[in-house]
Order: sequence, then structure tokens, then C-alpha cells
Amino acid sequence: MVTVHTKFDELGRFADPSVLILTSLAGGAKHGYAIMADVAEFSGVSMEPGTLYGALARLERQGWVEAMALEERRRPYRITGAGQTVLSQQLASMHTIARVGRRRIAPA
Repeated sequence: MVTVHTKFDELGRFADPSVLILTSLAGGAKHGYAIMADVAEFSGVSMEPGTLYGALARLERQGWVEAMALEERRRPYRITGAGQTVLSQQLASMHTIARVGRRRIAPA
């Protein structure tokens, strides 16, 4: 049996934005607007600034992202090693759920 619960359980309803943000930052450091644009491009999810910055603050407290030095009034963020590990675990769980779901809804 595959365990689906990970450290993301602590984030409750904030888990989805967190996965999207970590996925964006896995592609390289970005500032807030670039994260929102990237998330919209790869997922179709339009994230509001309040949601983004609230989730970034929680991810930073968890040690999964870190703020970098200001660049022209913009603060980029990057994923940490711990963030990469948690993201990898969450994506593996999501893959398992998707595989089981596809098998269960496939025509008999």
C-alpha cells in the first residue's frame, strides 16, 4: 500500500498553491509575478497575489523555499533541497492517485 500523506498534510487547504509554487520554483528562482505567470502557463490556475505571498511565507517557514536578495525592487525565491524532497514526495503521491483514478474510470 502506498502512503499518500506527507508533510503537506500540515498545510491543509493551502497544499494546492504550495505544490504549484514549488513546481514553478523547481524550474529556477523567480519573483512573485514570474511565479504567477509560470503557474498560469503550466497549470491554467490564476493565482492571486495574496494567495501567492501567503503560501510563500508558509513555505519559507517550513524551510522549503528561501527568499533571495532584492533585484530591482523584486524579491526572487528559490526552492531548497528540503522543498525539492517534499515536492518529489507529493508528486509521487499525486501520480499514484492519478494512475488509480484513471484505471478506475476506464471503460470495463
